Amino acid sequence: MKKVSLILICLLTAVLCCAATYNVRDYGAKGDGKCLDSKYINIAIAKTEEQGGGTVILPAGTYLCGSIHLDNNIELRLEAGACIVATSDRAAYDESEVFDGPQYQDGGHTFFHNSLIWADGKVNVAVTGRGIIDGSALTKRDTEKAGIVQGGSIGQADKAIALKNCKNIAIEGITITKGGHFAIIITGCERGYINNVTIDTNRDGIDIDCCRFVNVSGCLINTPNDDALVIKSSYALQRPVASENINIYGCTVTGYKLGTLLSGEKIPETVNWVCGRIKLGTESNGGYRNITITGCTMEYSSGLAFEEVDQGRMENITVSNITMNHVHHYPIYITTGCRNRGPKERTDVSYGGNISINNVCAFDCDSLCGIICTGMPQHPLRNISLSDIRIEYRGGGKPCPSGKVYREQGTNYPEPRWAGPTPAYGLYARHVDGLVLRNVVFSLLRPDGREAIVTDDVTNMSVDGKSL
Repeated sequence: MKKVSLILICLLTAVLCCAATYNVRDYGAKGDGKCLDSKYINIAIAKTEEQGGGTVILPAGTYLCGSIHLDNNIELRLEAGACIVATSDRAAYDESEVFDGPQYQDGGHTFFHNSLIWADGKVNVAVTGRGIIDGSALTKRDTEKAGIVQGGSIGQADKAIALKNCKNIAIEGITITKGGHFAIIITGCERGYINNVTIDTNRDGIDIDCCRFVNVSGCLINTPNDDALVIKSSYALQRPVASENINIYGCTVTGYKLGTLLSGEKIPETVNWVCGRIKLGTESNGGYRNITITGCTMEYSSGLAFEEVDQGRMENITVSNITMNHVHHYPIYITTGCRNRGPKERTDVSYGGNISINNVCAFDCDSLCGIICTGMPQHPLRNISLSDIRIEYRGGGKPCPSGKVYREQGTNYPEPRWAGPTPAYGLYARHVDGLVLRNVVFSLLRPDGREAIVTDDVTNMSVDGKSL
């Protein structure tokens, strides 16, 4: 898979390098931070597309912009010293597109045209360079309230880069600050990569939704208020579409205070409902399969969260060589549930299986939760393998009260914080068929009143080669 990924990157790079170049200054852009330049950038893009495509260059300068429309065979390149600044003038952004039918996901996942930089149904699109996108004027709000989708558009620009139903995409080298609801969201896209991108933002960093054949590598993502790097499979395409054949490698996610990653101060954020993390879910109508996550680091963030709660299938997930430090809430969380946010006529049951996690070191982990592996009654997680894992917990937990039952996932939002402390400080497993532990070691910074491992309705379990 890595060999194929490298070939894909080389081919995309070769195509972009051979393309003709067009300077936005030649089409009227000022780059003075005062004049609205998106109009002239869009003219440059349109003219370039008419010539068969090429590279639209933004030289050093500050470009005040509303919506920028990427097109076929276009690379938008921000040179070093170039900064696209989102304007606060709502009239400078495109109206949200029409979305017919029920809306099972919030507006941020549903509408794309009300974004700073967007493309819909295009081929060979790229945003590259060493420049900056400043989305301070973008809203981070959405139309979801307490887990309930309200429907409709937020009515403001809410994303820095949004690509929908595009093929052969590339986002490389840029820096995004305060990217709104999503710094980058790609939905229904096929073939492409996101490489060496730095994000310091006020909500999600990178969301990959209903996509396939996508590689994310070498990215540095600071998200103190929400998720860092997320794979989803929502109903935004009005049908269940799996996210599949996705590779994430060599990325770092953090939960520093907003802006302090880029400033170099790196001040840890107070533990929020979630800070950072690499996640599958929660939108999971189509499921996820053939996902690889390797060589990543996490600091002052939540850990790995794999959540299938909307009737899809989560399977063939491989995770390796992960380092975590100062972990919020939990290091590893695997769950299925029956939130079932989708058409009521669907009868599918959420499924999770064939998940392998190995070579993980996690230090200074919150005492709230150990590793969590929870399926559903009569629908267990299947074939979960955890090997060569070392986790250091803060300890200090109290014994689980007699008779208290840890909350079933059911229709609840899948977030351990709201379920309370796990019965075990190291690992809690329930409704699992096939749980393999090899060389899994837990340690405590101070005593903990709970057991290291607690299981409930777990079958076919083995520890270091011995069946239990």
